[in-house]
Amino acid sequence: MKTGLRYSMLFFIFLSGTLSLPLFAQSVSPEQPLRIDHYVQVVSTAPSMEGSLAQIYVRERTLPSTPLRSADLSGKVVLFIHGAGTPAEVAFDVPVAGYSWMAYLAEAGYDTFAMDTTGYGRSTRPYVMNDPCNLSEQSQQDFIPEMLSATCAPSYPYGATTIESDWHDINAVVDYLRELRDVDTVHLVAWSLGGPRAAGYAARYPDKVERVVLLAPAYNRNRSANPPEEVPVPGAAFSKQSQQDFVSNWARQTACSNQVEPHVSAAVWQDMLASDPVGATWGSGVRRAPNTAVWGWTRDVVAQTRTPMLLVAGILDGQVPAARVNEMYEDLGASEKVLLDLGCASHNAMWETNAPLLFDASLQWLRDGAVDGQRTGVVRKGYYE
Repeated sequence: MKTGLRYSMLFFIFLSGTLSLPLFAQSVSPEQPLRIDHYVQVVSTAPSMEGSLAQIYVRERTLPSTPLRSADLSGKVVLFIHGAGTPAEVAFDVPVAGYSWMAYLAEAGYDTFAMDTTGYGRSTRPYVMNDPCNLSEQSQQDFIPEMLSATCAPSYPYGATTIESDWHDINAVVDYLRELRDVDTVHLVAWSLGGPRAAGYAARYPDKVERVVLLAPAYNRNRSANPPEEVPVPGAAFSKQSQQDFVSNWARQTACSNQVEPHVSAAVWQDMLASDPVGATWGSGVRRAPNTAVWGWTRDVVAQTRTPMLLVAGILDGQVPAARVNEMYEDLGASEKVLLDLGCASHNAMWETNAPLLFDASLQWLRDGAVDGQRTGVVRKGYYE
């Protein structure tokens, strides 16, 4: 490989008090995955804090017996990348038995990591996200009169981050993991806006990425190849989500009986607030996320991408409809590509009762480069008569 480690880091190691238990026989282990927290320091390229140091939070889940330094971990290092709102450790490491995607792969022998780009979760948040006036006027209304007497003019009237600053953060973490685990490539698993983040990164750095899994990738055939004329992009610096917004958005995508276990939704929301202690004090508690301008991950780029990919489309997804995931599958230039057509699944498929099918398919893809023996084509799961 190998570049010298160009990013200073801090290591904090502790056992999690909310360890997930194994869900499937093939991944059952007498051990429980450890939680190890890393922080990777990077000089930020986010418009709202360009040139400043940012700490990028990275959570690891791995079995105690995994020989992290004495054995070849090639093909065993996985990096999870979040979408537009939910931090990665909340999305992929739910503290409910059987619902942690990270723990599932860790129990199968993978060294799994999840990162928060700048402005998310436990990573550095630009100071402009502490000012509620930098929300949209509509979002500000929810804090009147408790926090604000009236809507107010923004102190920073631009989006806080961009897709290029996200790629910069991802590259810092990927290089850190390659050095840490002495591997040339890593696998990427991503969700929603994590599609442009992860697949866009793989298109830029194909030599650093082995295989990719994308759940509900936010693909747009008409996306611009070039940055907007004005960067930073005018608009609200960040967005917020309340528990009511979270529950309502999920409910409109629920049509199957027993699709969602209520205690899972509650656990995800509590984790969401824990990842944002400032937002947790705003009103009844909100999750904040930077607004990110996206460009460059175009139809032409996708057509030229050769990295093997598993794409997952939830049939009930009301945010990234299955038709858009189908379009990406059609446009993707990789010869090894599978589309998982997942029944009774919303945008939040990894938090629902069909999560076992999703987790198993991802394991097959990372391990074998195939799902149910198929290296290309459509695989249908989760449909019940």
